Amino acid sequence: MSGNLSVWVSTSAKPLHSTYVFYTHNVSASGSPPPWEAPSFTVAARCRVAATLVLFVFAAISNLSVLISVCWGRGYRLAAHLRPLIASLASADLMMTFVVMPLDAIWNITVQWYAGSFMCKLLCFLKLFAMHAAVFILVVVSLDRYRAILQPLDSLDAGLRNKRMVLAAWILSLLLAAPQLFIFRAIKADGADFTQCVTHGSFPHRWQETAYNMFQFVTLYVFPLLVMIFCYTRILTKINGQMQKSKDGEHCLRRSGTDIIPKARMKTLKMTIVIVSSFVICWTPYYLLGIWYWFQPSIIKHTPDIFPG
Repeated sequence: MSGNLSVWVSTSAKPLHSTYVFYTHNVSASGSPPPWEAPSFTVAARCRVAATLVLFVFAAISNLSVLISVCWGRGYRLAAHLRPLIASLASADLMMTFVVMPLDAIWNITVQWYAGSFMCKLLCFLKLFAMHAAVFILVVVSLDRYRAILQPLDSLDAGLRNKRMVLAAWILSLLLAAPQLFIFRAIKADGADFTQCVTHGSFPHRWQETAYNMFQFVTLYVFPLLVMIFCYTRILTKINGQMQKSKDGEHCLRRSGTDIIPKARMKTLKMTIVIVSSFVICWTPYYLLGIWYWFQPSIIKHTPDIFPG
């Protein structure tokens, strides 16, 4: 016969699910269980902390520069309906920069969680809240460009419309991140002086946690990507159609007094490539590993610790 021993296995910090998970190892009935070894501050963890610090400096400088420019600098000359979008995007990134990144770096250094259940819940909530806010505001930017090109006569109420969409993006981000306050908590491992911020025990069945993670995957990645692809595809199609008409001798569509379609087309094309490709490049590897883990959690035992979670 054999018995079971539940142990903690370290993974890196994951905003959508447990940072540490349980695995079960067989223990012979006649023998004593092997001594439990708490996770340590490994070389991979040191690399993650170093990368986090580099990203912190870069994100802090760039986003603060954008926010200051939009509010008080040269960026203040942007169209009035664009300023709330850029300021909100920079604010969401700064929330991730100054709140989530430092706490995440400290968490990697300490390995276990020392701040109690309240801070555990708050950090996991803020992490997902900032992620949703940044992504949803990118969607709002795409919708604004869509309306500006395809429905230029509606530009008179663009300021009010954008403020409402930004407010909706923040509220929706708040609602979608709220479950983190209930499913994460600090739990002490049995028979060891080790506490971790985890979701362990919050879901009665494994499929429920997988369904929750898949829902967040759809709202954070699939839905925003589809909206951005739709908006920019329609924009480029519209611009190409107008260019074809101008070649046939028809009146050339103008976005302003001097900007003609070829210039608008190139500017929109560059924006499309930057936004969509950046979104796909940054998030696709993360979610591919996440989906793999959600459906086959045993892979964590065969994945080198150097891979981020």
